[in-house]
Amino acid sequence: VNFAYLLLESGADPNACDIKKKTPLALAAQNGHLSVVEVLLQKGAHVWSESETGTVLFDAAASGNPDIISLLLDHGADPNLPLYSGHLPIHRAAYHGHRLALEHLIPVTKMHAVKESGMSPLHSAAAGGHAQCVELLIKAGYDPNFMLHPKVRRSYDDERRSALFFAVSNNDLQCTRLLLEAGAMVNQDPVSCLQVALRQGNYEMINTLLKFGANVNYYSRVNTTHFPSALQYALKDEVMLRMILNHGYDVKRCFDCPYGDNSHDYAPWTTAVIKDMVFCEVITVSWLKHISAQVVRIMLDYTDHVSFCTKLKDCLQEEKQWQEICHLQRNARSLKHLCRLRIREHLSRLRLRAPVFINFLPLPPRLKDYLRYKEFDVYSRGTPWHI
Repeated sequence: VNFAYLLLESGADPNACDIKKKTPLALAAQNGHLSVVEVLLQKGAHVWSESETGTVLFDAAASGNPDIISLLLDHGADPNLPLYSGHLPIHRAAYHGHRLALEHLIPVTKMHAVKESGMSPLHSAAAGGHAQCVELLIKAGYDPNFMLHPKVRRSYDDERRSALFFAVSNNDLQCTRLLLEAGAMVNQDPVSCLQVALRQGNYEMINTLLKFGANVNYYSRVNTTHFPSALQYALKDEVMLRMILNHGYDVKRCFDCPYGDNSHDYAPWTTAVIKDMVFCEVITVSWLKHISAQVVRIMLDYTDHVSFCTKLKDCLQEEKQWQEICHLQRNARSLKHLCRLRIREHLSRLRLRAPVFINFLPLPPRLKDYLRYKEFDVYSRGTPWHI
């Protein structure tokens, strides 16, 4: 600071710019040098000057020094002046996890400026993985369901929308829970948050999303299948498989094969064009056929009698579980099981996706557990097992 003072006293220009149009004030603020910032402001440095990377206040948000930010605001720095990309100082502070800086920026950042930017500071805090900042912004009233503007979404291949998607993509359970508990909707992104969690294989993340109503029957735009896409990521893992089946996965859809008893080598006589991959074609590929019978056996716990097409039957007959599968198929299921299926059907998948709904039903605890397939809740038992 003594050198800066000496240079200024000797006639140095406090508003000189380097090749990137950065002023000494911007550089001092960016690096958190409070004393230098104070001297420069005393000698006439402009707080409204802009460089290629934004305003002085935007640069200060990178260091997160709350005293510098407060000082710049007191000297007239505009917290609502965006970068060319739309980012505001509050976005940068949130992304870098500067909680104290946020406390200064939240009261002076106008909501219309945030809306104009096309993104919420919650997106930035979740992207940076800073739970304290997420919590602070939620308490300040920021909407956990503020969606990225289309112009911002285009910069992401998955066209993500929600702050929740950023948290789930980061495998950040703490931020995910904060957003969900604040009311974040779990099924708003083009790529399902549940799909991301299933890819990661994070049991606790999957369980959390399911408890807050994640749709197990989503369809992926990339890998289009006749059956809901979640099954693709759970085929080799009974814990994940049971999780999605317990939460209302459409098992019947998997056995809905348009070929039936006909050969799969040619299309059936119908004029309809099959545009999606059916379950039997997926589960019988060379690298999955060895688990086909075990997967089908588990799925039979969640349905009544189903029909096997020729391709699936030929594959299952080669596996050791075939006799058990035949026994289930040839004999009537228990009345208790059939009643459970019918009750779950009447509850609708929407309510099954939000298990908390069942807690309010006027039913004995044992019956509620039975409706939720508690006996097949492998995850809660803490006995992970891979197929």
